[in-house]
Amino acid sequence: MKAYILEKYGKKQVLSLSTLPEPSLKPAEVLVEVHGTAINLLDSLIRNGEFKLFLPYKVPFVLGHDFAGTIIKVGSDVKRFKIGDKVYARPSDFKIGTFAEQIAVNEKDLALVPSNITTEEAAGIPLVGLTSWQALVEIANVQPGQKVFIQAGSGGVGTFAIQLAKHLGAYVATTTSSVNIDLVRSLGADEVIDYKKYDFSAILKDFDVVLHSNKDVKVLEKSLAILKPGGTLISLTGPPTLIIMHQFNLAFYFKLILNLLSASVRVKAKKLNVNYHFLFMKADGAALAEITKLIEAGKIKPVVDRVFGFEQLNEAMAYVETGRSKGKVILKIK
Repeated sequence: MKAYILEKYGKKQVLSLSTLPEPSLKPAEVLVEVHGTAINLLDSLIRNGEFKLFLPYKVPFVLGHDFAGTIIKVGSDVKRFKIGDKVYARPSDFKIGTFAEQIAVNEKDLALVPSNITTEEAAGIPLVGLTSWQALVEIANVQPGQKVFIQAGSGGVGTFAIQLAKHLGAYVATTTSSVNIDLVRSLGADEVIDYKKYDFSAILKDFDVVLHSNKDVKVLEKSLAILKPGGTLISLTGPPTLIIMHQFNLAFYFKLILNLLSASVRVKAKKLNVNYHFLFMKADGAALAEITKLIEAGKIKPVVDRVFGFEQLNEAMAYVETGRSKGKVILKIK
């Protein structure tokens, strides 16, 4: 099969198109012919080596965290899926590799593709959908009438999270540039702030939940300050907390490192009487099946910016890194 591999870490590295053997199957896995995958900023961050502390992938390896495709083989213990099923997933960490024509995936990570969207649209759902679900449903437990601030509303996570928050009954505020105001309003945003003109922290206050995705420390501090007492900030960019130690079964000495990395933000959160959480989303086929129901019910619609051909992978990654994409960027493989 054809696959793109990362041969060494580095910001200027390009992925090489190579020929690899067909993936071998474990009893609880299925082999999927990949029709489409999505390009995520996470792929660039891993390529750059920014997550080597707790995701020490050994080069060379295949990148990619989203896919939609068709099952072509099933392992002996697989119960819920069969050959011919159209499925999608965000594979588990250390089992990634969707920049390829085929991938072996544990059935617990899989869900059936929503019947009312295209394969390309489905390929862009798992990572942003599960990130939004784990943040807003599992951690924040957003309730009707609560106020939720979602940063970068026109991005991949933002376009999905706005729709999910509205479905949960929240009042939603977001930031974007002026050219994307109509887009985020069409997704359900109640209050839109042009971040190039206005400081959100001077406008927003008494929010219940913030979904934070900006790496600027000052933006993190301002985001904590707009929460009401008892409110919750969920960060996708860090600093990481001890939850990472348990999620990735890290050695005990990482506790000191993680405590040092998150000490400042935890102190600030405590002074403000608010909660700080770091989220590194995880694969979850059951949650993805719940997301499928929402898509099929018309509650959430995929937002796709551009579709690139398989041979354009490095071009697609460079485009995502500009930060100008609206929704998801898809790589069409088959």
